[in-house]
Amino acid sequence: MTEKLIIDMPVIVEGKYDQIKLDSVIQARIIPTRGFGVFTSPDMRDFLIKLSKKTKIIVLTDSDGAGRVIRNHLKSFLPPESMINLYIPDIEGKEKRKKSPSKAGTLGVEGMKPQLLRELFAPYQRGAEQSTDRGGITKAHLYEDGLLGSVDSKAKRYEVAKKLSLPKELSSNAFLDALNMMCSYDEYKELLK
Repeated sequence: MTEKLIIDMPVIVEGKYDQIKLDSVIQARIIPTRGFGVFTSPDMRDFLIKLSKKTKIIVLTDSDGAGRVIRNHLKSFLPPESMINLYIPDIEGKEKRKKSPSKAGTLGVEGMKPQLLRELFAPYQRGAEQSTDRGGITKAHLYEDGLLGSVDSKAKRYEVAKKLSLPKELSSNAFLDALNMMCSYDEYKELLK
């Protein structure tokens, strides 16, 4: 059995099945939002705000519309510097426990393979050295490279997202955040070739 990665930051997920799946891969404080329950619980909101003042928080939601809505709601009250947004790729399929696939037809966090989740969390495990050469990519770079502001920008972003195993429906801001977490400027330019 593979050892769990120790993550010292709390991790927010959508529901209990996501929590169960992550609990098999990481040792961390995993906080489920109970899906859209985070919208109606002032106690949870207050708790997360207090938590964000003490530590960074990792957010991992499904790549579908509901996951984006939940992530954007969290962004509405959590300081951006306290959030680390991780993204699962768009993988077609259905979770074993469900009778039919999701509306988007893709797997959620609970359907991801453990190895993929390990790779997502590896840079944040205790003792991992965070790469300091990542980042430095700006919206101006995206414009220069045709990933924003041109007729086929969305299609170009989809291609880059696919190469990085990111969901294709990321907003331009989320896309930029993900690029800066995963690539240095030089790696980004290499992706575009």
